[in-house]
Amino acid sequence: MLLAVSAIAGCAKKDSGATTADGVKLVKSGKLVTCTHLPYPPFQSKDTSGKVIGFDVDLIDLTAKKLGVTQEVIDTPFEGIKSGQDLNSGKCDVAAAGMTITDARRQVLDFSDPYFDATQALAVPAGKPYKSLADLAGKRLGVQGNTTGDEYVKKQVKEKGLNIEVVAYQDLGSEQQALATGQIEAAVGDLPVWNEYVRNNPDKVVIAAGFNTGEQYGFAVKKGGNAKLLQTVNEALAEAKRDGTYDKLYEKWIGAKPAA
Repeated sequence: MLLAVSAIAGCAKKDSGATTADGVKLVKSGKLVTCTHLPYPPFQSKDTSGKVIGFDVDLIDLTAKKLGVTQEVIDTPFEGIKSGQDLNSGKCDVAAAGMTITDARRQVLDFSDPYFDATQALAVPAGKPYKSLADLAGKRLGVQGNTTGDEYVKKQVKEKGLNIEVVAYQDLGSEQQALATGQIEAAVGDLPVWNEYVRNNPDKVVIAAGFNTGEQYGFAVKKGGNAKLLQTVNEALAEAKRDGTYDKLYEKWIGAKPAA
């Protein structure tokens, strides 16, 4: 019996990927594999059934549809996404993680056209007097590590000589839990994400301030390695903006779209 099982196992072949009719290389046959980092609602999170849903997921589904495949989402640490390691190793075809386009990240990733304008927010427990970073002198301030929010806070602390203890968390959920349990006095992160948290925790947390950092989100593919896929992603985004699909998804996940 052992020999029979071994023989069957030996016949199994690893999925070596495929190329679509449009010439797009994929790491898995019939799938557009997406790397993301959970949780990060409303861009990506799990529903009660465990399915990954969100604004990014729905937008990448448009690309999958154009390619005639289905999307498969992989949850992976953000460091491997922003460094390009996950794409370079063939773990996924595209990265969709509420990721800000930066010059440093452009060195290791090929970004799509921007699909979302983002700002940073200061979230504090309801009733607390904090209205700015300066108000947090001598306090603990949470950030999600390796994000632009983390970079922004540390830059402000250094340039302005603020006496703030910055505590970096591995993921958004840990940062939000720390705020809810009083481990930190305030938290900084992307505004739409914290707006979502405030909606789900009425009268517990408020947005005390916003920081317009000029950030834009983009999807990413392997640097220099998948121009055809990047073209398809951009085409899907452009079509969605032309036919109204983008606005509908924006309203579904983010809320009323700001006036142009």
